[in-house]
Order: sequence, then C-alpha cells, then structure tokens
Amino acid sequence: MPFLGELSALFTACLWSGSALVFTAATRRVGSFQVNISRLILGALYLLLTVAVFGLDTRLSPTQFLNLAISGLVGLTIGDTFLFKAFQEIGARVSMLIMSLAPAFAAMLAYVILGEGLTLLALAGMGITLSGIAIVVLERSPGRTDLTHLTAPGVLYALIGAIGQGAGLVFAKMAFREAELDSFVATTVRILASLVPLLPLAIITGRYGNPIRAFAADPAAFRLTVLGSLLGPFLGISFSLVATKYTDVGVAATIMAIVPILMLPLVRIIYREHLTPRAVAGAFVAVAGVAVLFLR
Repeated sequence: MPFLGELSALFTACLWSGSALVFTAATRRVGSFQVNISRLILGALYLLLTVAVFGLDTRLSPTQFLNLAISGLVGLTIGDTFLFKAFQEIGARVSMLIMSLAPAFAAMLAYVILGEGLTLLALAGMGITLSGIAIVVLERSPGRTDLTHLTAPGVLYALIGAIGQGAGLVFAKMAFREAELDSFVATTVRILASLVPLLPLAIITGRYGNPIRAFAADPAAFRLTVLGSLLGPFLGISFSLVATKYTDVGVAATIMAIVPILMLPLVRIIYREHLTPRAVAGAFVAVAGVAVLFLR
C-alpha cells in the first residue's frame, strides 16, 4: 500500500492527540503518575488479549526481543518519564517545543546506526513541519508566563525525553529490519519491558497507589484512563511502529510530532478556546511540511 508508513504516522498523531486530552482530564483527577503507570498496565492487557484472540505470531529472535526491550526501556520508561518531569518543571508548551527535536535525534541516530539517509526534499519537509509546530507551541496568549520560567533541569528533562523517544524508534526499527514482525506483538514487548523497572520503582517509592482504591474513589478517572489507554499505548504505539516499519524513522517521527497541531481543532470544539491567526498559520505551515514528506 502506497504511503503506508506516512499514513500510519498521521493516524498515530491523531490517536495521540485524542489520548493527550483524555489523559490530561484523568491526571487532574487522580495524578499524573497514577495515570502514567495505569495506562501502560491497561495497554499491556489490551495487547496480550489481542495477541491471544487473533493468534498473532509471537516468534522473535533473541536480538529482536532485545532490541524491542531496549526500545521500550529507552522510549517509554526513560523518554516518557522525563517528559512528565519536564511538564512539571517548565510546563507542557515549552516541553512540547523541545520534544519536537525528537525527529532530529531519531534521524541522526537512524543515519548512524541504520544507515538511513534522507533526501534534501525530506529534510525540507521535516524543517517546514517542525517550524509550524514551533509557531503554534511558542504562541503567546494574555497572562501566559510559562515561556519566561525556564529552568536548566526542566530543559534537560525535555531533552532526555526527546532523545529517549527518538532512540526508542531506532531500536524498534532494528527489530523490524531483522525479520518479519507483527506491530502489536512488538508493542507488547516494548510496554512489558518498560514496566519491568517502572512499576516496582513506583511502588517502592510510594508514587503509585493501589489502582483499585484510587479509581474506585473516582470512576470517571478510570473511564478516562481506559479510553486513553486504547488510544495511546494500545493503538497509538502500535501504529507508530507500523509507521517506523514502512518509512524512514526521521520522517515517521516528524509526522507523529504534529500532535500540537491536531489538538487545535479539538481544544476549539471541546474547550471553546479561541484560535489566534498565528496558531492557524502555524498549523498550515506544519500541514504543508507533512505534504512535502508525502510527496518527497
């Protein structure tokens, strides 16, 4: 199928846009760490059920399993954990701006490790897309001060998150290059591997409470987390691997980075937020960049 990788990346960005809004609502009710761990556990359950019901081929070579496990640890355990820390330290908007460097890190690592080269047109498309994202993320609105309260730890957290997510895609690509591999099976390995260090650490440090007790006190938060887990860890991560499998890592990462752009109409419809001309212009620039990546 033509453009399967690019279309999968675009679909992933749509899924992550929806999950971002759902998880935001859930974290406001029960806390970010509770939602972060619970979404991975629920995602793993969905994936294990999918693999069992559809009888997906789970045969993996030792190196495929190792690469997927490293991908989960680097991309989900380290990348997502530091992204959440950056949100707390410097805010979501600045964190998302720094996270938009993830495609650049992914492209550089893919070039060094996998030998993936990008044409000048692909590089131009990536640049245009990321410029559009920057325009939207950096937009100032009355009363906003988050852009003036940068801290060195916050910037470092976001950079580690960006490098982690970019590197996670590269290790996943290595597994796909070795032999045929189902994306849902690959996602299952990634998520389970990410939980191996994350869940015990969260329990030992007391940052993750009994989920039954936590969600029993707030059923709405549980419903939101269930929905977000379907959109994010289950479908979103799986299709991100389809994208990585069928197109260049840097291109896939760039298209998937347009989440802030896709969220504009959602926040306009759901929260009735006013969209400034600058935000709309940035969205058009980003869309133009994505079009270049499709037509490269």
